[in-house]
Amino acid sequence: MTLEAGKQFEALLEYLRENRGFDFTGYKRNTLVRRVGKRCAELKFESFGPYLDYLQVHAEEFPILFDKILINVTDFFRDPPAWNYIAGQIVPRITKKEGGIRLWSAGAASGEEAYSAAMVFCEALGQETFLRRVKIYATDVDEEALNKARSGYSEKEIASVDAKLRSKYFETQGGRFVFRAALRRALIFGRHDLMQDAPISRLDLLICRNTLMYFTAEAQERILARFHYALNEDGLLFLGRAEMLLTHGTMFAPVDFKQRVFTKVPRLQLRDRLMLMAQAGNAEATNQVARQIRIRELAAEGVPFAQVVIDALGNLAMANQPARKLLDIRDGDVGRPFKELALSYRPLELHGAMDQASRDRQAVSIAGIGHTLPDGNARQFDVNVTPLIDDDGTMVGTSVGLVDVTNVSALRDDLERSRQEVETTHEELQSSNEELETTNEELQSTVEELETTNEELQSTNEELETMNEELESTNAELEGINTDLRQRTEVVNRLNVFLHAILGNIKLGAAVLDAELDVQVWNDRAADLWGVRSDEVVGNPFFDLDIGLPTKELRTMIRGVLRSKPSHDELVVNAMTRRGRRIRCRVSAITLAGPARVGGVVLVMEELKAE
Repeated sequence: MTLEAGKQFEALLEYLRENRGFDFTGYKRNTLVRRVGKRCAELKFESFGPYLDYLQVHAEEFPILFDKILINVTDFFRDPPAWNYIAGQIVPRITKKEGGIRLWSAGAASGEEAYSAAMVFCEALGQETFLRRVKIYATDVDEEALNKARSGYSEKEIASVDAKLRSKYFETQGGRFVFRAALRRALIFGRHDLMQDAPISRLDLLICRNTLMYFTAEAQERILARFHYALNEDGLLFLGRAEMLLTHGTMFAPVDFKQRVFTKVPRLQLRDRLMLMAQAGNAEATNQVARQIRIRELAAEGVPFAQVVIDALGNLAMANQPARKLLDIRDGDVGRPFKELALSYRPLELHGAMDQASRDRQAVSIAGIGHTLPDGNARQFDVNVTPLIDDDGTMVGTSVGLVDVTNVSALRDDLERSRQEVETTHEELQSSNEELETTNEELQSTVEELETTNEELQSTNEELETMNEELESTNAELEGINTDLRQRTEVVNRLNVFLHAILGNIKLGAAVLDAELDVQVWNDRAADLWGVRSDEVVGNPFFDLDIGLPTKELRTMIRGVLRSKPSHDELVVNAMTRRGRRIRCRVSAITLAGPARVGGVVLVMEELKAE
């Protein structure tokens, strides 16, 4: 993209943020450019500038553009193995606890995953207990998608739901399937921007599947910090298959990495212990009041910059005059829980920095935070989060100071560039470590990009299916195509039968392993040699087979062939047949190439005659 095109695109994003409240600055640029460019091409615009002019005149274009950008590709029980794991392992873990259960489906699109979660919990608890204990919040930035979730689904859209569940949980209204009204009150749908709006809190399960992959790494960091705050200490995070959290181990730990289920890494905070102590008796409550007084003594008064103090219980204890003016703090806000106030996340999310300062007992500084004053002027601030520690070593609160550095930001940028140049030499010494981390990040980015492309293709396919339904007049031609496809399918089926016939009639033991080294084919001679039938081994890992062939001795050779290094190899090993006879067996491994990559390995097992 040229420099001029880049400026036009940024102007378009700024217009969407200022006029429609959609802030796409945290989304991946290449995906945004591709999606908006597709819409421009449909309207015959060669650049983003004319399209911005078109948007300013045609208000009806906004929903179409947002539908292009926000790829609402979803389905009921999407990725069934993951949902089976949720139903079998996670739901019992959550429901065995006492009290209410809170779920949040973030990036819910048209609501399929929120309703899937509702059905899973309702099946586990029963309808009466489900309504009494469970509350599900389903949010998305796209209001049109939320309206669809509220109004119901067509027969085609709900086809993936098992017929038994469909009849149990859905009813028809005006030709559409809607979630039963008796259960629907357990779900709340609402618009929510993950980048700007405060998170829903006290959650037992947070579902956000294949949504993070559209955001930049910096935006993902901010969103995940909010997710960490939103979850209970034993809360769980359920992501999509393209999202791995490889670099966020300090916030989340995997429960089952394959199914993308993570648990919150708990951070024990002193203010929680103090609250319990205050509730235990008057003496401790009196001590807390003394600590409040001590906080005010420790907080520097009359400083020329904005400063607020939060006590150990998480309440706003003090705000000086510059802070009241800058952050619009009112007298009634003092004494309220800090997390309920807008200043806890604007101009930036402070909970992470406060937790770090509490944990490390050291000040945390965050530079270059932008903030727009009530008079419209944009300023930059350095934020300093300092733990307030009493003489006995007890942490009694946290001080947050905002220093206006707008006039020196340019100088700071120059100094930062110079510092980075000096550090380059040192960073080169650590390149071996960082190369591995970079590779992990690049792999994750590639997976997310491929998943994004896949969903775009799926979205395009759905559009083509809609057009196909509208063009019913061409059914005769399509029927001819379908007939041809059926004939080709029959040919493929015959070829498959022919392949099994070949493997079944050769006099050598043969097995076909897929790219995961799981057995896909096991011929009769192999079954005769080792005493296990095809139905006992197909689908199982080859190296886990308990047979007379020493599979572990073949591991290096087979994995080398799988990587095509080399594409063919063989090894003679000592083995024992199913009859207990010791033999010498030659095992040959041959690469099984797929359309674009190695698809597996073919193994041929031959009993060598004694010399």
